[in-house]
Amino acid sequence: MADKPHILVVGTGSIGERHLRCLLRTGRATVSICEVQTNLRQRIAAGYTVQQSFASLAEALKQPWDGAVIATPADTHIPIAVLCAQADIPLLIEKPLAVDVAGVANLQALVQAHRLSVTIAYIYRVHPALVAMRQAIQSGRFGHPVQLVAVGGQHFPTYRPGYRQTYYTDHGRGGGGIQDGLTHLFNAGEWLVGPITRLAADAAHQVLDGVEVEDTVDVIARHGSVLASYSFNQHQAPNETVITVICQRGTTRFDLQRHAFRWMADPQTDWQEQCAELQQRDDWFTIQGNTWLDVLAGGAAPPCTLEEGWQTLKVNRAALASAAAGGAMWQIVEETNA
Repeated sequence: MADKPHILVVGTGSIGERHLRCLLRTGRATVSICEVQTNLRQRIAAGYTVQQSFASLAEALKQPWDGAVIATPADTHIPIAVLCAQADIPLLIEKPLAVDVAGVANLQALVQAHRLSVTIAYIYRVHPALVAMRQAIQSGRFGHPVQLVAVGGQHFPTYRPGYRQTYYTDHGRGGGGIQDGLTHLFNAGEWLVGPITRLAADAAHQVLDGVEVEDTVDVIARHGSVLASYSFNQHQAPNETVITVICQRGTTRFDLQRHAFRWMADPQTDWQEQCAELQQRDDWFTIQGNTWLDVLAGGAAPPCTLEEGWQTLKVNRAALASAAAGGAMWQIVEETNA
């Protein structure tokens, strides 16, 4: 026990509870929690082997930690991260990094001054099939990427039945389809073919009961010279995510539901594929937990750095701004706000 890193999970809603569960599942860490809601804190503490349970961050930060997971609503990520960085704690911050750029530059300066590692928890970056696809693209095996097509959707009321009572209802807290779900596809696309440089977005509330934020989004984008399109909704019956990258000499595809990296280089041939062995969703998040613990141990680089999370934050903001402006083309520009 003494040799294991001691991790603090801040926020124990659905994603915080999953981080807690999967970190414990690695067998490589001891975990404590910080949760301001009394009933939730007591339930989580009673249901898992947690070392300590704190009602406030100030109380929790009175002792040292080997790492902290920030799993609170997105509008609170930066203030909490700043306090943790001031206390010399390496971080795993849930996506998106924030809802605006206020304080991000200050956090970056603190992280650099304290020489801390920060990982943004974009989960696609540790999926074995997407890792294999990226490696194949970067190797030049299929030539240069020229187009990316990403399509995703799921029935939100089935998978997140409490969405009406959460941050999801409010853009200012990280809600809506762009910041909650599509951001995963943006970040994965940028990891595969480079940063998005401009986009035009059309978004609307079409189906979901009890909310006004967008649940359906279409985006056309440029990743430099690579053309891209993103289509996403949170109400269709199929639960699916497919990212296709068309290269000069072949096509590659990530199919989340098959946990597969697929490719085809010759016309009129069958798809070839490489599948990952993931029996349940927690398997995927346990990989993320193990990867982050490797980062803390100095044996791995963060799968998604603070700077990369900041870039995707700019894309989220551009998509929201473009949609609000009726689908105008929006350049991804440098934004700073200390």
